[in-house]
Amino acid sequence: MKDVKNTGGLAKCPVHAPADHPAIKPRRIGILLANLGTPDATDYWSMRRYLSEFLSDKRVIDYPAWKWQPILQGIILSIRPQKSGAAYRSIWNTEKDESPLMTITRDQTTAIRASLQGLFGEQVIVDFCMRYGNPSTESKVREMVDAGCDRILFFPLYPQYAGATSATANDQFFRALMKEKFQPVARIVPPYFEDPSYIDALAASVQRAYDAMDEKPSMLVCSYHGLPKRYLTKAGDPYHCHCAKTTRLLKERLGWDDTQIKTTFQSKFGPEEWLQPYTVEEVARLAEQGHKHIAVIAPAFSADCIETLEEINEEIKESFEEAGGEHFSYIPCLNDDPAHIEALTGVIIQNLKGWIG
Repeated sequence: MKDVKNTGGLAKCPVHAPADHPAIKPRRIGILLANLGTPDATDYWSMRRYLSEFLSDKRVIDYPAWKWQPILQGIILSIRPQKSGAAYRSIWNTEKDESPLMTITRDQTTAIRASLQGLFGEQVIVDFCMRYGNPSTESKVREMVDAGCDRILFFPLYPQYAGATSATANDQFFRALMKEKFQPVARIVPPYFEDPSYIDALAASVQRAYDAMDEKPSMLVCSYHGLPKRYLTKAGDPYHCHCAKTTRLLKERLGWDDTQIKTTFQSKFGPEEWLQPYTVEEVARLAEQGHKHIAVIAPAFSADCIETLEEINEEIKESFEEAGGEHFSYIPCLNDDPAHIEALTGVIIQNLKGWIG
C-alpha cells in the first residue's frame, strides 16, 4: 500500500497521520456468496428456530403479522419441526454433522476462492453466508469489513430472481450494511439464469446423466421451487419468466424439442394457488400417460438441499411410482462441479469490472 508507514502486521498507519492514528488495513474486495440457509441440527428446538426465522420473513409469507404469526407460532411451529427434522435426518451429513447445503456451499466457496485468488491474489476475500441460520449475513459482512474490505460484491446463489429468494438475501445484506459505521461500497450480482456458461454447465450435467443410462428417459422435468401465482400476476415478480427461459435455453442447448422437456413447480405451501403445473401432480400425470422413465432436474437450486434430496428424490419420486412409473432418475444440482464453479467465477469476474484488473 503506497504512502503508509508500517505499524506491524497487515494493518498500517498513514504516513502523515499523527502517531495515535488507528492502523488501516490494506484495501480488499469481499466476495460474499449467499444461500438460503440451514438448521444447525435436526432436533425440535433447532428446527423451530430455523423455521420461525424462515417463515416469519415477509418476503416468503406476506400475510399480515396479526393474521399469520398466531398460526405460525401456535400451530405450525408446534408440529412442523418434528416433520422437518425427520426429513433433514434422512439426508443429513452425519460425518460433518451438518446439512448437505452447508457442505456443498462451503465446497463451492473453497473452489471459487481458489480460482479468484489465483487471479487476484490477496486482493480478494471470498466467503459465504446464509439468509437464515448460520453463518449469518451480518457476521460475514462484519468479518469482511474488519479484514479491510471497502468494497463487497454480494452474490445470491439463485440463477433466477424471486422476491422470496434473491430479494430477501439482498434485504439481509443491506440490513447488515446499515450497522456499519464506515460502509463498504456494495454491488449485487444480478440473476444469471441466461448466462451461457451456466446453461452450458446445466446441459452438460443432463447429457452426462443421460449418457450413463442404458435406457434414456422419455421426459426431462425441470422442477423449480414454487411461489404463489399472485406474486407473478399482481406483484410483477419475474421468477416464472426466468424459469421458463431457463428451460427454453436448456432445451435449445441440448437440441431437443418440446416433447422431451417441461417446466414444473414444487414445494407448494398453504391453501392459495401457486405457479403450475405442480411437480408432484405432473409426474403422476406423466406416468398415467405412459411415461415409464423420467428424469428430474432442479435448475433453480445451485446446491442440493432438502427440496431436492428429500422432496424430489423421495416424495416426488414416490408420486411417480405410485401412478405407474417405473424408473425415476434425479439429476443432481450443479453443486461444486468444475463447469459450475467456472460459470460462477465468470459471473463474479464480470461483476468486478471497474474494481479490479
